[in-house]
Amino acid sequence: MSTERPDNDVTGPRRRRPPLAVASVAAAVLLAGGGGAYWASTAAGDGGAADSGAAAEKSAPLLALDASADSPGGTSPDSRTSPDSPPPGIAPGEPDPGGPPVIYRAAGELPDGPDEAAVHHARGTVASADVAGLAKALGIPGTPRTEGTSWVVGDDDGPGALLKVTKQAPGTWTFARTTPPKPCESGTMCTNGTSEPGGDPVSEKAAKAAAVPVLKAAGQDDAALNAGQLMGDVRVVNADPRIDGLPTYGWATGVQVGPDGKVTGGSGHLKALEKGDTYPAVGADEALKQLNAASRGKGDADRDIGGCATPVPLEGEPKPSDPQCVPSNGKRAPVEQTVEGAVFGLALNYVDGRQTLVPSWLFTVRQAPGGPENTVTQVAVDPKFIEKPDAPTPSGDRKVTSYGADGRTLEVTFWGGVCSTYTASAKESAGQVRITVTEKPQEGKKACIMIAKELTRTVTLEKPLGDRTVIDAASGGAVPRA
Repeated sequence: MSTERPDNDVTGPRRRRPPLAVASVAAAVLLAGGGGAYWASTAAGDGGAADSGAAAEKSAPLLALDASADSPGGTSPDSRTSPDSPPPGIAPGEPDPGGPPVIYRAAGELPDGPDEAAVHHARGTVASADVAGLAKALGIPGTPRTEGTSWVVGDDDGPGALLKVTKQAPGTWTFARTTPPKPCESGTMCTNGTSEPGGDPVSEKAAKAAAVPVLKAAGQDDAALNAGQLMGDVRVVNADPRIDGLPTYGWATGVQVGPDGKVTGGSGHLKALEKGDTYPAVGADEALKQLNAASRGKGDADRDIGGCATPVPLEGEPKPSDPQCVPSNGKRAPVEQTVEGAVFGLALNYVDGRQTLVPSWLFTVRQAPGGPENTVTQVAVDPKFIEKPDAPTPSGDRKVTSYGADGRTLEVTFWGGVCSTYTASAKESAGQVRITVTEKPQEGKKACIMIAKELTRTVTLEKPLGDRTVIDAASGGAVPRA
């Protein structure tokens, strides 16, 4: 999905502009079509902060960026496709991890950016009055009611309209409207359906006009709008807010408008963002270097990639007619992509288990001449202020498969053997609860049957779990709620 791009002007104090740096090493992950992939590199960055940057260095704590267990750099969702949580595996737009690496090369001089910028996050809970305001803008009658951890307005049984908003920040909301089917005439066969297909999409202007009341109720009436996306006869208005004058990526609200001009669906975040700690920032040149270095594994820094830009086929693939070059290490040669622009902004990431907008460079990337533009984001915080994530615990510890929570009590489920004893412990922080399940073989057992069974252990937390993320220490990944 293409999005409207702001110009390349950036806000804040300016650095002396360095010469253009052209990256030349294997690289990272693309974003295309509404999915998100964000690299959080910890490579060395450029120094030289102004007085304001020095103040940020003294006051800002280390930024605990979370890395996904499924990819080296971690992924974050774009709210256009999945406003709740990042799905496992490859995010939309990412290249196949088994395919060739990517090198990003700048087509021209890149901007410097500000010396510092603040993170932004949502805290607390969503008020019933805010949910009622959004429901009114969507045309849903009724009073917000509680269902589990969400506010609900509307009919969740059968055709109608339904709004759900999670109570905990960031107040993720989803809305869907269905049209009752027409009565079936006697003697005819009818199909079960909730809406009538057909019709022409409304114009972009009409779609934006229909979305404005909803966006105002969601606190995004000043967001940049793009109504170019079509889903059949439904036009989608994507709204990307500006925070502290900076463009954002990954915090969009999507509003779907049907051919009759009415809002038929949508999703976004209802809780307002708050300004957090301020961090020294790196320029676009340095961020591009970090982006290109992010996928190099430990010990791979000096590998010879041979300078090839054409993929070398793997075993079993057809041989191309054009001459190929093979890197000296025998790996697939990198594919080159062009960076045509860079804007300093805020991109969605996970910090200590919570969704956070982090100062980032938003690179406009074109895969091939004349091809579509994509956006690749790279965290712009000086790497000295990024905390390295905890390494997974030794493989002897058990992987937690699910959990249940009731106040300070956390029940964790895992698979174990019948001839061992297991204990569970928790390491708590502001946004996470990290669970370790340790196995100890029973003494005196010379022989043991190889039977695995599902086991549960209880952990008492220092304070209620709340909206904190439960992390499995054995894998480093998030644990699903049972």
